[in-house]
Amino acid sequence: MPKSDNINRIIDHKLFSEDDIHNMCVRLGKQLTQDYAGKKPLVVGALKGAIFFLTDLTRQMDVDEEMDFLDVSSYGNSMKSSGTVKLISDMATDVKGRDVLIVEDVVDTGLTLKFMKDLIGGRGAKSVKCCALLNKEVNRTVDVDVDYYGSKVGNEFVVGYGLDFMNYFRNIPYVGVLKPEIIKEFNNK
Repeated sequence: MPKSDNINRIIDHKLFSEDDIHNMCVRLGKQLTQDYAGKKPLVVGALKGAIFFLTDLTRQMDVDEEMDFLDVSSYGNSMKSSGTVKLISDMATDVKGRDVLIVEDVVDTGLTLKFMKDLIGGRGAKSVKCCALLNKEVNRTVDVDVDYYGSKVGNEFVVGYGLDFMNYFRNIPYVGVLKPEIIKEFNNK
């Protein structure tokens, strides 16, 4: 059953179509296959937002890989970063001596990514890199490298394909810009 009524209610416009996202995953998958050739990377998904991207991206990578997940948050139930990153759920895999690739939905302020890179690097990983679907440099507050990304985005509030608004709308199959009135509705509650 189509989700068009709900999507039309909240989406101002589509930013990246399903085909756009697929093409990003193919391009990044080829690059990661080259860069991790002969290695067995540990791919760490940043929950919850990166789950769709992680799945599609890793299917495009032709390397022996292991997966794990980290759940960290600097937003809580807010639209803006609190400035403090909280570890919600840790990985089960030992990273010592491993090449680790963190997969993120969007790198915004950079606080969460810096926290994860520092955490994993501090545990003795051989290398720690990041692949994000979206890179929102305009909001960056810390100096952190996004080694691979699908596309840069501006300051729009994006949802879909794992990206959420108050933990909703992750299931939209593309990336869209949230209507300003939806954000206003939330702010007036």
